[in-house]
Amino acid sequence: MDKNTILYVIIALLAGFIGGFLLANSMNRTEINAIRAQGGRQNSQPAQGNQSNPQDQTLSEAELKAKIDEADKSPSNFAFQKDLGIALYRYAAMKQDVTILTEAQRILERAKSLNGRDFDVLVALGNSHFDIAFDKKDGTGFQKAREIYADALQVRPDDADVQTDIGISYFWQPSPDYPKAAAQLEKTSAANPMHTRSMQYLARSYVKLGKFADAEKTIAKIKNIDPNAAGMTELNSELTAAKSGNSQ
Repeated sequence: MDKNTILYVIIALLAGFIGGFLLANSMNRTEINAIRAQGGRQNSQPAQGNQSNPQDQTLSEAELKAKIDEADKSPSNFAFQKDLGIALYRYAAMKQDVTILTEAQRILERAKSLNGRDFDVLVALGNSHFDIAFDKKDGTGFQKAREIYADALQVRPDDADVQTDIGISYFWQPSPDYPKAAAQLEKTSAANPMHTRSMQYLARSYVKLGKFADAEKTIAKIKNIDPNAAGMTELNSELTAAKSGNSQ
């Protein structure tokens, strides 16, 4: 697989990123096979006993090790570190596997050391810190994710998804800071009035803060933009339960 093909695969995998353990979409067989092919592109024949069913959506330990070893043997190859790091991040998010996620983070850190201004690397690296922090309930990890997201915003200041991720990090950190989450998400949704994901977490932050009228207004905006937006049933249930608890 040539580098341009790999890049197109990675761009496809990046669609919809944000805290992969929270919102990871399933990867299809084509994407899994593309990652599998990427890992073996320097070897025309797979090692004996490491062959996999091309329909399998799980990479074997041998395949993963081969990919990681290849990256470690080419530490100055930015394109390979980037492509493999992002692909492994996406795969780890789908599988919710912290061990693979940690390896992806290590490779992405190496890519960042080679090019600290690559937006895709910064976003995936920030997401990896977010996801590990979410899994381990580690406030320091959430802070690290915010720092890397801030670096990404230096490259693309108006990226609404990264701005939203910063707000969400305050929502999910072990000691939630709902006022900071709401403040960040208010700015993002004001600048991007069609960005329903920021609005959903803004509404959730309002619910946590007891600002039920603001939550209801935000939910109404979301419904006006997308009547079939995912997650609205759960969001309405959260609001109803919070209002019920507040009235008792």
